[in-house]
Amino acid sequence: MKPTALITGASSGIGYHLAKWFAKAGYDLIIVARSKDKLLSLQTELHDSNVTVIPHDLSLPNSAYKLYEKIRDEGKTVEVLINNAGFGLSGKFEETSFETQQKLLHLNMVSLSNLTRLFIDDIIHSPFKTVPNGILNISSMAAFLPGPHMAAYHASKAYVQWYSEALAEELDPSGVTVTALCPGPTQTEFFKRAGNDKIMSSFRDAPEDVAREGFLGFIKGKRVVFPSMNIQAAVIFMKLLPSKTLAKIAKNMYTR
Repeated sequence: MKPTALITGASSGIGYHLAKWFAKAGYDLIIVARSKDKLLSLQTELHDSNVTVIPHDLSLPNSAYKLYEKIRDEGKTVEVLINNAGFGLSGKFEETSFETQQKLLHLNMVSLSNLTRLFIDDIIHSPFKTVPNGILNISSMAAFLPGPHMAAYHASKAYVQWYSEALAEELDPSGVTVTALCPGPTQTEFFKRAGNDKIMSSFRDAPEDVAREGFLGFIKGKRVVFPSMNIQAAVIFMKLLPSKTLAKIAKNMYTR
């Protein structure tokens, strides 16, 4: 038997590359996303690993529990939870769809929290004591500043960041690792789906590099991981500025 890693949003981007890293490390995988075809393609790529495919939309009400039931029906436990699924929404707050904002908040915060609660007993009581067991949450450098024209997204990532760091301290005596990976702009479908593909298009990191740093940080038991020195330096600088100044900087960035 091998420990199992559950990866949400595994069909592309950072989640896709995290799946490759955890498979290479010897974990069985449960990969989840809305696109069945992309998941099956990834399963084919990882043919040397035990990969379970579950097409599922975590932006819908009660979706975390439904996924939990599907995994239990497969007779599986989860020793590593990678909460990667999420999306952003760009535009004036009063002009963005209420339904889409609701799905964003549900996916980025509610499903992440519910999956954590549903699988935490598996993780704490894992029989696999020689490998890391824990939670890897995909946060963002957006967690450290207000984001006019992407207000809901920035707020949701602030939740993920402090939720992760609080759980890391709370679960520390149990030996469970909780890591918050904080990417900056990354070459994924994120900005296209958010509705503004021009944002920082010249300064995006490769998703495979971000995934590598996230995986290594999790394995080492780090609580917070920045995928590059530039992102870490930017966050340190942001912490020195008043929030009003940060909001103006972000507003200018998102409305160019």
